[in-house]
Amino acid sequence: MDGSNSHWPDAARHNAGDQEQPGNAEDRLSAIRTEIDAVDQDLLSLFNRRAALSREVGHIKADVPGIIFKPVREKEVLDSLAARNPGPLPEDHLRAIWREIFSSSRALQRPQNVAYLGPEGTFSYFAGVEYLGHAATFHPCNDLTQVFEEVSSGNCELGVVPLENSLQGTVGVSFDLFLKHDVFIQAELFSRISHCLLSNAPSLAAVRTVYSHPQPLAQCGGWLRAHLPNAGLVPVESTAAAAQRAAQPDQGHTAAIGHGKLADLMGLGILASRIEDEPGNWTRFVIIGPKVSGGQGGNKTQNPQPGHTGADKTSLLFTLPDKAGALSHVLDLLARHDINMRKLESRPLRGQCWKYVFFADVESDLEDPRYANLLTKLHEACTSFRILGSYPMGPQLDRLDLHTEESEQQES
Repeated sequence: MDGSNSHWPDAARHNAGDQEQPGNAEDRLSAIRTEIDAVDQDLLSLFNRRAALSREVGHIKADVPGIIFKPVREKEVLDSLAARNPGPLPEDHLRAIWREIFSSSRALQRPQNVAYLGPEGTFSYFAGVEYLGHAATFHPCNDLTQVFEEVSSGNCELGVVPLENSLQGTVGVSFDLFLKHDVFIQAELFSRISHCLLSNAPSLAAVRTVYSHPQPLAQCGGWLRAHLPNAGLVPVESTAAAAQRAAQPDQGHTAAIGHGKLADLMGLGILASRIEDEPGNWTRFVIIGPKVSGGQGGNKTQNPQPGHTGADKTSLLFTLPDKAGALSHVLDLLARHDINMRKLESRPLRGQCWKYVFFADVESDLEDPRYANLLTKLHEACTSFRILGSYPMGPQLDRLDLHTEESEQQES
């Protein structure tokens, strides 16, 4: 839409500082609502035009292998829109709106099934919905192994996997599963882990039992000791399962610790928000997809793709010969190409005693063709080498339910 459309309101004409006469307020509100209705009609027409174009893209790509999700392209669009946004629409609102537009567009091109660590209502579920949008179809899995299996088998196009936590470190099982399955990281996101006390009890004083996964119970230990010192703490398999228990009709004196959005999902109230002891608790999730290209020389890696540019990070998995300087040589190869390493971690190589596999994140798109020579040297330096994916730097999503008043949090 351009500025010539007569339906768009004049920002100066609607300056909030203008003084309205009481007798004119209702007339002005009526006029503004009429303008909003007209703008909504314009938006509806444009959204449907965009949907038709997305469907056409889907028809063109119907016989083309690969996945619909293109995070680098989506990030470029978001960044461009944010740079050209004159306001007053806040940037975080703009990005949230367009994530849902992208979600709808992907679903129109091809139904998108997403595996996640269930049940519905876990932090993995909410991270997936916030990043991939509501138009995707989310399939709960019993454990992370099943998430990887659903993606590698092709039953699901994408999977949402927790990779590391800012307080508790690496989710080891996720790294181990990359060794077993030909799946690749398509994108990453950082989700703030903030806990709420969910209950249908009338007050904190009425709560006798608190359910949650062991990690949230530990992360909220100080708050629980200060506010619910006499309540029993019962660990269960997930925060969603805890909320289900607290929502039972006969559970008027129980509560659950979990994501604030579980309240609406389970029909619970929020007695207290942000009850975690450490406010800087973030989990890095990655979106995984199936293998999309063949390997080189027997190694499980993606070939550099012609024209592939724009990713901010690359994740690597490699093993080294048992000799002095092997790791130093790999680090030196990266340094000579001015590639900064953001993460380096070793894990025991299952089935081989005292052997280790290394995981690394670097600030570069190693799938760009200009790094083909570097990749050859890395293959030669390692006993095995695999690119887990090149992808854009993930957004920090902080969608907290904060409608609980501070006075409610202090209620005893």
